[in-house]
Amino acid sequence: MNSTLSPVEVAQAVHIEEEWDEFVSGRYKEGKSESEFRNYDAKVVPTVAEFYKLNHEKQTLDFVLRKEAEYFPLKKGEKTIWEAADFLNTLVDDSDPDTDLTQIEHLLQTSEAVRRDGHPRWMVAAAFAHDLGKVLCLYGEPQWAVVGDTFPVGCAYSDKIVFPEYFANNPDMNVPEYQTLYGIYEPNCGLDKVHMSWGHDAYIAHVMKPYLPEEALYMLRYHSFYAAHQHGAYTHLMTEQDKQMFATWVLKFNPYDLYSKGLAKPDMPAIKPYYDDLFAEFFPGKIAW
Repeated sequence: MNSTLSPVEVAQAVHIEEEWDEFVSGRYKEGKSESEFRNYDAKVVPTVAEFYKLNHEKQTLDFVLRKEAEYFPLKKGEKTIWEAADFLNTLVDDSDPDTDLTQIEHLLQTSEAVRRDGHPRWMVAAAFAHDLGKVLCLYGEPQWAVVGDTFPVGCAYSDKIVFPEYFANNPDMNVPEYQTLYGIYEPNCGLDKVHMSWGHDAYIAHVMKPYLPEEALYMLRYHSFYAAHQHGAYTHLMTEQDKQMFATWVLKFNPYDLYSKGLAKPDMPAIKPYYDDLFAEFFPGKIAW
């Protein structure tokens, strides 16, 4: 698959990612009432609505299984953490006059906020890595298969998923087994047995599986699973351990993911030695992607 994006494609990719981030941070702002949620959704910018329309129509079980088979063998080459971040840095919209932050600086804003609050070093490492899976768009994947709220496939869609009406044209709606409460799964089977819609969450969690603790992997795999960690959906598929991990670590990470952007620009020369040491603690020299 072509991993080179044209300047126009780069600008489009960055634009939809920024609008999705703005939409999510506003939608889950603390203290908002249910009526405010509905009003915000109704007034959402058309590009985000169109994004979710494509996402909900195309994220089928078959599509997810094909992407897992394509990417989970980790055949995209070996890179250090810094090299992966540098690669992601090529996804920069030079035409945008409102920001001069690189992708690395966005990652550092999140990890520095986690570090500043005294959380474990593995959580700082996970915070830096959490968006590295967005290199999928540099592998040629469309935005609807890289970012956006995530959800289980192969079972009925929860009405807590954003814009649930857009699932109407998803081919899986025509498969009766996929539209039952449990679908292809067993009650309380555990989320590790559930296929999530494809995107950067599933990819980066798989990349990091050999290196970070289970708590970190939950943060990575489910940080965009808003129907579950904000609205309590899909508990019928969860084990008690899943519920505990969501109640503690996934929810603990969520504010850093949503609200760290816009903080002071990281002083890269000053903090790089800390991250060099951190990455050496958790990761080998080269990681398979």
